[in-house]
Amino acid sequence: MKFVERIKQLREERQLPQRKLATTLDIDTATYCKIEKGERRVKAEQIVIIADLLETDKNELLALWLADQVSAVVDDEQKVADKALSIAKQKQK
Repeated sequence: MKFVERIKQLREERQLPQRKLATTLDIDTATYCKIEKGERRVKAEQIVIIADLLETDKNELLALWLADQVSAVVDDEQKVADKALSIAKQKQK
C-alpha cells in the first residue's frame, strides 16, 4: 500500500474532513487534496503530525512514505537500482 492510500484510508475511517488535516498541517485544503492524490509530497516532519491526528503508528507511515521515496528514485534509475539497494542493505548490517 502506498503512503497516500493509507492516509486517505485512515482519514476516511475516522471520518475526518481533508480541511481538518490541512489546518493541522498549516496548509490549505487544495494542497492537502494534492497530497492524497499523490500530486504533492509530504515532508518527513509532517508525517508525525499526520500520524498523531489519525491516531496511528508514525513508524508505519514513515515506512510507507520512505518506500514511496525509494520507489520513485528506483523507477527513475532502474539500471543501478538493484546495486544501490544491495549496498544499502549491506550498510544496514
